[in-house]
Amino acid sequence: MSFREVDLKSLEFSPFAKIGDEWALLTAGTTSGYNTMTVSWGGMGVLWGKDVVTVYVRSQRYTKEFVDANDRFTLSFYAPKHKEALRYLGTHSGRDSYKATHVGFTPAYLDGSVAFEQASLVLVCRKLYADDIKPEKFLDGSIDARCYPEKDYHTMYIAEVEHVLVSA
Repeated sequence: MSFREVDLKSLEFSPFAKIGDEWALLTAGTTSGYNTMTVSWGGMGVLWGKDVVTVYVRSQRYTKEFVDANDRFTLSFYAPKHKEALRYLGTHSGRDSYKATHVGFTPAYLDGSVAFEQASLVLVCRKLYADDIKPEKFLDGSIDARCYPEKDYHTMYIAEVEHVLVSA
């Protein structure tokens, strides 16, 4: 499968459904090595005069090493028939196996990062900002207790959407 570039403003979907219900893959790396993970937390919007996405990665995730080591990552979305593959990719570590191959996904090398040919939508993103979630900054303390019982706080990444690709 190949991709064609489209204008970001031409997309019509709910980011709440797209990320929270359908999920996405966050993938970072290059032809020499990459890793991917499923995400169901994140955001899309405008910040600093740029179209951005915000993603969150826990420190123990193998993908974090690739996100930290590279300027770009992709956020990619899939048809419902791939939901089980996304579930697998979110619950197995790339440290233990080449998990993308396990689910039959084929890497696509895109503008300094990696996505998969099976994607219906790919956002190629350039990192702008990163910071760790800090427990003392929660205004609603129940979030800390509910989402971080192991105190394994996420790193938040804000990235500019540089390219939007859809399956051709």
